[in-house]
Formats: sequence, structure tokens, C-alpha cells
Amino acid sequence: QVQLVESGGGLVQPGGSLRLSCEASGNIFIIYTMGWYRQAPGKQRELVASVTSAHTTNYADSVKGRFTASRDDAKNTVYLQMNSLKPDDTAEYYCYAYMIQNGRIGPADFWGQGTQVTVSS
Repeated sequence: QVQLVESGGGLVQPGGSLRLSCEASGNIFIIYTMGWYRQAPGKQRELVASVTSAHTTNYADSVKGRFTASRDDAKNTVYLQMNSLKPDDTAEYYCYAYMIQNGRIGPADFWGQGTQVTVSS
């Protein structure tokens, strides 16, 4: 069993900041990529940011320069520092991890339960 537990969402005013965290735990052999997706009401889920095992990052164009993704491999945790937040950033944010479990051969995706981020005055 693998669990991804997110924290750090909430309500923030435009221009404000939030930091999301997501810790993976359980039957983990190796984690390749960790990252964040988001889904706003009536819209498709979109990739926000990802961090590879080499700590290479990738960002959606809409968040470049404002969001920073990082990970702590010792804690199996990925972070998303969100600055200069806009109302368009309002969404449910989901973390994911692409990993291999102990005793398994191939990698698979695992998802957190989601955390709501609301940007509003």
C-alpha cells in the first residue's frame, strides 16, 4: 500500500502565497517523479509542476516564475511554493508520484486525495 498525503491548501488573497506539501509513505522501493496537478471546476486536470529524481523541474507556462516545486528524497516529500497567486490559480491541487513499489517490477502512478486552493479577495 502507498499513501500520498497533501497539506497546505486554503484561502488566500490575490498576490499572496501558499506552500503545499505531499508526503508519500508505505511500500515504496523508488520514486522517479513527483509533482502536482490541478483541476478547476468545469476544466480538465492540468499538470502544474513536476520534479524528477534528478531534481529537474518542469512547469506549466501559466505558473512559471511564480511557483517553485522541490522535493526532499529523505522524506519522500514534494513541495509546491506558490507566490503571486491569482484567482485563476483556484483549483483542487493533487500530488502524484511515479514509483516502483517493493516486490513489483513496473512503475505506476499514485495520487493524493487533493487539497483545495482558493484565491479570492
